[in-house]
Amino acid sequence: MVRGPRSREKLQAYYDLYMDTGRLDPNINPEIAASWQRSRGYNAASDRIHTDHRLSPEAFAARQRLHRDAILYLRQLTGQLRDFFKEYDISLLLLDDECVILKSYTMPFYQMTPGEIEGVRVGIEDIGTSSVSMAYELQTPFWVFGPEMWVRDSHDSDACSAPIFVDQKMCYIITMVGMHYQNMPQESIMAVLKTLSFGMENYLQQQSRLRAQEMILDVVPFAVYHVMEGSEVAYANKLGMQRLKKIGVGKKDSRSFNTKLSDVVMNYHHTPIYTGFQGVPSHNKEVTWITQSKTYEDITTVIPFEQDIGGRVHSVLAISMPIEDLRTMVAHAAGFTAKYSLNSLVCEGSSFNSVKDKAMRIAKGKGHVLLLGESGTGKQRMAHGIHQASSFASGPFITLNCLDAAQEIMEQELFGVSVSKDVSHPGKLELADGGTLFIDEIEKMPGEIARELAASLITKESRRIGEETSRPINVRIIAACDGELKRFVERGSFPKELYDIISRSVIRIPPLRNRREDIGILAEHILTELAAMHQVPAKTLSKGAVKLLRAYEWPGNIKQLQSVMENVFFNTTGSEVQPEDIDLMGDAKLNGRWKEDKDAFVKLWSVAGGNVSRLANVLHVSRVTLYRYLKKYGLDKSKFEV
Repeated sequence: MVRGPRSREKLQAYYDLYMDTGRLDPNINPEIAASWQRSRGYNAASDRIHTDHRLSPEAFAARQRLHRDAILYLRQLTGQLRDFFKEYDISLLLLDDECVILKSYTMPFYQMTPGEIEGVRVGIEDIGTSSVSMAYELQTPFWVFGPEMWVRDSHDSDACSAPIFVDQKMCYIITMVGMHYQNMPQESIMAVLKTLSFGMENYLQQQSRLRAQEMILDVVPFAVYHVMEGSEVAYANKLGMQRLKKIGVGKKDSRSFNTKLSDVVMNYHHTPIYTGFQGVPSHNKEVTWITQSKTYEDITTVIPFEQDIGGRVHSVLAISMPIEDLRTMVAHAAGFTAKYSLNSLVCEGSSFNSVKDKAMRIAKGKGHVLLLGESGTGKQRMAHGIHQASSFASGPFITLNCLDAAQEIMEQELFGVSVSKDVSHPGKLELADGGTLFIDEIEKMPGEIARELAASLITKESRRIGEETSRPINVRIIAACDGELKRFVERGSFPKELYDIISRSVIRIPPLRNRREDIGILAEHILTELAAMHQVPAKTLSKGAVKLLRAYEWPGNIKQLQSVMENVFFNTTGSEVQPEDIDLMGDAKLNGRWKEDKDAFVKLWSVAGGNVSRLANVLHVSRVTLYRYLKKYGLDKSKFEV
């Protein structure tokens, strides 16, 4: 609030009246009157300014560092105004939003040196009514005449303060204090104060926006560069700076470099940045960057940025993403992440606990893993858990199933394929780079492909079908086999070179019939998971139901238990499952249909876990009879575990 000249004699009389009697003259400014009353309520000293409310040197130094941008900017703004301040004997102060003096720029404030006044809090609680307290309270510029100030030593001076807003929040206060009111040109001082506050607000607003933009650029998974004419880097975000350091681009300061890209990128004249300076943009182009230390493959976009009237390009913007990072991102976006932890493998007995402990120890290493166990024992969930507990957990978890895939299709799926000169697709081995490739039923992988995989794991390189270029890979293989993989090697149906690589760490997962103590808790866990998935109350198992489940042989292991529990969950009306609610065969009925219906036969075989001997026991027939039906239905005997 800017007010015209006032009679200082009258203002002094109003002040003396209030201080002596506590009565407010009706002619006193109402905002000043209210401020005087608050000052008295705070028992603020009125004789002189006290500096008792001072920050410690450490706290003040930390606060100055926090507000460094504002302090330096105001110093630059006032650099050309020193003669003005000197001529009129005016002090300039910068305060924060707690009314702590951050910096004294010009003449001493009330005859105090900067060292005496900086770091002192001068709010209304500390020094009573002042232009600072008025600007702080009213959130607007305010001129205070000397006799209106609470401190008597200040009555020969006038002061004006203006709040500084950033994003609609008051962050600072600028204060100008004239030691001798006769010398203070009110209009000129107000013009200077408004100019300073306007300039500061715009600068700080811009800095806030720039910091936000820089933070955004630093968290995006792209390397972002601003490259000047001559291939000098003017700006790089966090990832960009990391990439530049790796290829030897010298750092000049926190955000710029003094080495030209053309000096370290050996094929610079064949990159989109070079063509960008010719005025040619590139969008999502696969680019190879050849340096002395390493060759990089990126997806790069380059846009000519500063271009003059004559068409000459003075700078370009480049956005680049390493292909390996893009693959990882795509893998995560496609859901290629581990869904289960080792803790999700519930158990009560010591036998399976020892298996989990071994899996945890193996997970901490980086070697490949072989999981052995009957069909349905939970090998895939174990693989998820090992991945999640490993150093590969931040990478993708990719699954390849070797069952029923033609050799050519499997080879392309595993290694990738080049369709044409411009179109090439990565395989699962590349997609799993930095993570885990889980190969289920690896015993069914064709020998030629298995040998190619072994060679890739030894060289740590993968080559797409139809290409000559090899790409580096860092992949952990977790392989699963329903039988004893070593027997397949001995029979010559699985290559020894791949077996030797993946079998250095072997985990044998016991069948469910060998861990009967876990059956009850596993069944309860499945029911709890189903209840959470469908957002309905969970069901519990009665003692009789648990006894029934433990007495069964479970030829299909946990997979069969899962199927039975799903049937129980959806078909039991009560909250507690009784023995009569449980159908151990699920949809696979022992009603003789299997003798005429191929689908019924296959369903029973699935329930038996793919084991011919167990299926024969379930159906009370001989193995020879089963093989006769296999031939009848045209089923491949290799799909059964003999």
